Amino acid sequence: MNENVIFDRFLDITSKLYAQMCSEDGDASNDHAEVFRLLTELAKTLVNADRASFWKWDKRSHTLWTTAAVGTGRITIPEDTGLVGKALKEKRAIITNDPYNDPNFNSDVDKKTGYVTKSILVMPISNCKGEFIGAYQAINKLDGNGFDLEEDTRRLAAAAFICGITLESETFLDDSMHDKLTELKNRMGFSSDYGKSYSAKVNAGEKVSLFICDIDHFKRVNDTYGHNAGDAVLRHVAGHFRNNIRECDDVYRWGGEEFIVILPDTDINGAAAEAEKLRNLIMNSVCTFEDTDIHVTMSFGVTQLDKALSIEDNIKAADEKLYTAKETGRNRVIV
Repeated sequence: MNENVIFDRFLDITSKLYAQMCSEDGDASNDHAEVFRLLTELAKTLVNADRASFWKWDKRSHTLWTTAAVGTGRITIPEDTGLVGKALKEKRAIITNDPYNDPNFNSDVDKKTGYVTKSILVMPISNCKGEFIGAYQAINKLDGNGFDLEEDTRRLAAAAFICGITLESETFLDDSMHDKLTELKNRMGFSSDYGKSYSAKVNAGEKVSLFICDIDHFKRVNDTYGHNAGDAVLRHVAGHFRNNIRECDDVYRWGGEEFIVILPDTDINGAAAEAEKLRNLIMNSVCTFEDTDIHVTMSFGVTQLDKALSIEDNIKAADEKLYTAKETGRNRVIV
């Protein structure tokens, strides 16, 4: 590609990036999605590649994921696999101009889409502390000669720098929406998810339910075994919720020993059944802390979201049922 054409495209994409980052339209996560899309376009342009994708390293779940692969939706892989995993592990850019004979290349996407990968460049991206947090992957050099490690990484450096700053901002935003102790999303995460995913469903009259629950006699756990034991119980409960809710549901630490689960496409009876399942699971589980077995139970208040009410009032309705569960003996689900 002519150098003048590359430079013109570079200016065009960076001007769109600037406009997008200055835009007040949409929420922050949508803005970032468009920024990352433009950044992958920039990477493709700078190294004259047929395709490019951006991979985010999710250290919380120990995975790498991208939404920019050819002809597919979101792809998630373990953090220590593939050429991206290798580049991050070895903290260096890598290329392969013979991917089908490279043991680190995963050909599943090619088999699924019919795309033929001939050359790959992976460049890890770091934050301002020098910690690697993601990677660019460029695929198929258009001149047919394959990628050049020195020249193409030099060209990609500017985009990698911009992407590192953007991803660091994205990571700060993501961290602010998660509880550090349990690694569940917090109230801010609930607010973001509800605005993006659930509000429109409720307003359209679709069935969306939630339940709020808390650990019975949690103060007694702290007083008897200490606050570190209390933290262990919270992580224990969070882990059971995370691993046993349905794939379509979301769980949040609401505060203290309280949790909220929101259930799309579910009426109040279905939500009550899910709450009962979790109640039994927690009741029959054991949290072992420093060779001490700790048993806890939980109480639940369930409601189906009413579009005539604000989300705050809907949560209040569930909270009133939780209060009833606590007042009438605990370790129960109230609908």
